[in-house]
Parts: sequence; C-alpha cells; structure tokens
Amino acid sequence: MTAAESPKPKPYPQPKDKGRSANMKANRRTDTKPELRLRSALHALGYRYRKDHRLDLPLRRVRPDIAFTSRKVAVFVDGCFWHACPQHGSAPKNNEWYWSPKLAKNVERDRACDAALADAGWTVIRLWEHVPLADAIAEVVETVGEPRALR
Repeated sequence: MTAAESPKPKPYPQPKDKGRSANMKANRRTDTKPELRLRSALHALGYRYRKDHRLDLPLRRVRPDIAFTSRKVAVFVDGCFWHACPQHGSAPKNNEWYWSPKLAKNVERDRACDAALADAGWTVIRLWEHVPLADAIAEVVETVGEPRALR
C-alpha cells in the first residue's frame, strides 16, 4: 500500500469549549481524590501497601491503584465516567464517535486485567468512586485481613 492509498486517520475530537478541554486534561491517572481518601484511611488503620505498583504478569502488565503484595490483593478505584459505571456513567453527547469506543476499550482492558491477575493468583477488588468510604474500607479489610497479620 502506498502513501497515497493509505486510509486517512480519524480526526482528533475537538472540544466544545476551552473550559471542557481544561477539565478533561486535569483528570489524573493516579492519586484521584477517592483513591487518596481510601489510601489515607487504610494507612491510618495500620495497613501498608504499594501504590500504583506495576505488576509484570505472564499475560500483561497491570498497575493496581493499591497493591497488597504479600497477600496478592489488587485494589482499583474506578471513576464512574472513565470505566462506564452502570449506575453513574454517562454517555458523552459530543464527539460520541470518539468516546464510546474509548470507554468500551477501558472496560475491556479492566476485564483483561482482572483475568490476568486472577490467573496469577491475585484477588481483585474493584470499587467505584461513588462507594462510601466506610464500605470501601470494609471490603478491603474483609479481603486483606487484619493489618497485624501483614507484618
């Protein structure tokens, strides 16, 4: 295939306004507010963990938000928009041709990461950002066990 025959790349989506663009650029991959609240609360309870720790698994690389490596527990705090929460996720109205496949790929990647972690013997906890902090802590504590047992 020659350069003249190659298909044209899709245009990058144009934001509706500069404010929206700045808002989307400000979204973080790590250290989100719900993640920071959970980490802070777990640390105060005596838990020690690795944050954004890269795991090189046989099937793929995975970066859990919180990893209890000695217990092989990976915790993800998923944003409702970016991970298509069935309760709070919203379908974008602008540039839908770009966002729908992107969000679907995020969900696909999440399932592939879960499967890779499970195949490697890890327990996966996925928490939505809207889950109350007390419920999130309870789920982690129930799965990981008491902090003294980690030492």
